[in-house]
Amino acid sequence: MEIQKTLAGKRVLLIAGGGIAAVKLPDLIRRLRERGASVCPVLTRAAAEFVTPLSLSALAEERVYTELFDLTDEAEMGHIQLSRQADIVLVAPATANMMARMVAGMADELATTVLMATDKPVMIAPAMNIRMWLHPATQRNLAQLQADGVRVVGPNEGSMACGEFGPGRMAEPLEIIAALENHFGGGPLAGRHAIVTSGPTHEPIDPVRYIANRSSGKQGHAIAQALGRLGARVTLVSGPTALPDPPGVDTVHVETAVEMRDACQAALPADIAVCAAAVADWRAEAAGQKLKKEEGKALPELKLAENPDILATLSAAGNARPQLVIGFAAETQKVVEYATAKRLRKGCDWIVANDVSPATGTFGGDNNSVTLITAGEPESWPPMAKSDVAARLADRIAVHLGGPVA
Repeated sequence: MEIQKTLAGKRVLLIAGGGIAAVKLPDLIRRLRERGASVCPVLTRAAAEFVTPLSLSALAEERVYTELFDLTDEAEMGHIQLSRQADIVLVAPATANMMARMVAGMADELATTVLMATDKPVMIAPAMNIRMWLHPATQRNLAQLQADGVRVVGPNEGSMACGEFGPGRMAEPLEIIAALENHFGGGPLAGRHAIVTSGPTHEPIDPVRYIANRSSGKQGHAIAQALGRLGARVTLVSGPTALPDPPGVDTVHVETAVEMRDACQAALPADIAVCAAAVADWRAEAAGQKLKKEEGKALPELKLAENPDILATLSAAGNARPQLVIGFAAETQKVVEYATAKRLRKGCDWIVANDVSPATGTFGGDNNSVTLITAGEPESWPPMAKSDVAARLADRIAVHLGGPVA
């Protein structure tokens, strides 16, 4: 697959903080250069414990800067030049210590001095232990950095080097690149509009009870964010979840399948539709008051009606049909067989099929194992975090649509 030069001519000043996530930097530099960017690395002393200046220099084909008091460079005010020659300053990994020093306005080494001296946009990719990330001090610092105009990508949830699990993992190189592409307006989905559905729907039985599906919304929300990072304008139509709205995404909150369908139709026209929500197949004729359980009386009878088929509706939207319509198939058996039949039955372009049997932990979990069903041969992806599934799907969408709209 040919990689588009989406960052051609852009110069990234990469400040490496001192965390284990620094081992991802060689891959990040390689992928940045594949997309046409030049990279100038600034290595803190702590970062040099995890990755060497020689390795970064070889990959960037640039000198790696490490010392503030370099006689030659500082005679030419090198830290000022470094801070001004880049198009963006990227801090990755941004440790809790680095974030705190940025908020305090410290300039005690080359990295922090460059950050104080720059007049260019700054983006950080936080990476730290879950407790450090959730600590009130870090969250205060994060809020202040965002208020100061610093852009933030990540962190992700997942297993960490310390053995704990949760938020704090640095965003993957492709996610960071997507954020940079989105920042520069050169993302491969720039000018495109995507509709994404996510979460369950709640179909009321009475004012207290409802029918629902087991969905956390994690996969749909991750897809919305991944498409946004590639430059798309995203409308996320979300059923009830406990998740925060993804940054940079227009989120419409709904409860029922009918409301979700109406919100999707109101969001048209769109180039992309990804129906990741677990929509309830049926709705009840809801009672106006709470149904009471009374001893000796027959059980109340629920009259069910079929809910609208949102995927089929978007697939058959005529002139308003998105160029690419993607559905999800949550199955517990014969996953590929049932998903293949669903693609034909619904009239959509792709189906993302996954096994949601209780043993898989897919519903509510952080990982997923999917098979992409298209008109060609089924493509099984290895198990990965839902954020990685989202990033990979977004990349496939970008390639299929052939780049940004002029």
